[in-house]
Amino acid sequence: MALFVGLMSGTSLDGIDAALVEIESTGQTRLLATHAEAMPEALRERLLRLCQADRAAFAELAGAEDAFCRLQAAAVLQLLEDSGVAAEQVSAIGSHGQTIEHAPWGHAGGPAYTLQLDNPSLLAELTGFTVVADFRRRDLAAGGQAAPLAPAFHEALFRRAGQWQLVLNLGGFANLTLLPPSESDAEILGFDTGPANALLDAWHARHRGGRFDADGAWGASGQVDSGLLERLLGDPFFHRPPPRSTGREAFHLDWLGQHLTGRERAEDVQATLAELTATSVALGIEMARELVGAPVATALIPCGGGAHNRDLLGRLARHLPETALVPSSDWGWPADWLEAGAFAWLAWRRLEGLPGNLPSVTGAAGSRVLGGVYAP
Repeated sequence: MALFVGLMSGTSLDGIDAALVEIESTGQTRLLATHAEAMPEALRERLLRLCQADRAAFAELAGAEDAFCRLQAAAVLQLLEDSGVAAEQVSAIGSHGQTIEHAPWGHAGGPAYTLQLDNPSLLAELTGFTVVADFRRRDLAAGGQAAPLAPAFHEALFRRAGQWQLVLNLGGFANLTLLPPSESDAEILGFDTGPANALLDAWHARHRGGRFDADGAWGASGQVDSGLLERLLGDPFFHRPPPRSTGREAFHLDWLGQHLTGRERAEDVQATLAELTATSVALGIEMARELVGAPVATALIPCGGGAHNRDLLGRLARHLPETALVPSSDWGWPADWLEAGAFAWLAWRRLEGLPGNLPSVTGAAGSRVLGGVYAP
């Protein structure tokens, strides 16, 4: 048995999730403690500017990375203090970093790339722990999308005999994992289905202030604009077969603005964005089923911040009447902590010399050991 800390800061930029995870030699994983370190507004704004910038100064990148890394260190140390775990008990930290841009198809004819701000050397120095980081670029080098990486962890947690299941992460963007029964030879599929909280939060912030639409209440007060929904769903991304991944560089408020007439009520746009997420998830599920010849899944397990959005969950339920929405907490993992747990698990895989990607998900040429190791 070994203890690992997983760190995750997603595209919603609301803070750093730190999860203390116990992992057996068999790979069996248990969540022991959690801590959420809120993102200071000034740092959040710096990171958002970088996510949306066509170009950035090296000093600006370095400054944001340094502040982000120090916030990570604070999250780790607070987690251990709260849980009463001694530092020498922790084998390593698994750090995802903060994605600034993800371009698995390259840009303007250039090579594929994915950029996460992270400084694992500094994190090791500040905490005194071994750090495993830079998980994505090894898969990218092998011809993969470098995302999503969580489906391998979903397999370890949720795959069961006799059941087809779906795991849906509703973070800034939505990604889906289709898990065949453990006795099946069918491939596991996983891919991004499109925007989720990133657009919902941004539109809410522009018109109502605050970081998110609590419970989806504002979205629920509006009416879906069917014309707008049709125009949004016309984006080629929603019809591209997997492997596929996306981010803020593709879906942002300027992208939304290209499809608005200017006559829409703000709450109707919010309702339409929620329906866009639900519809694109349903389209993704149908695409995955057709690719592997799967029946209707027994259950869909929502996780991530969007799992608290009642309006969004209601829309998903209406799109998937034959599939039960089962809380991830029924499986021992609260919805907010799966991604941080995944990077703790990936750090364990790296130290064990085990692959961390699923080629059927990312499109990589084969299984690869992910991440670099930074000693304290």
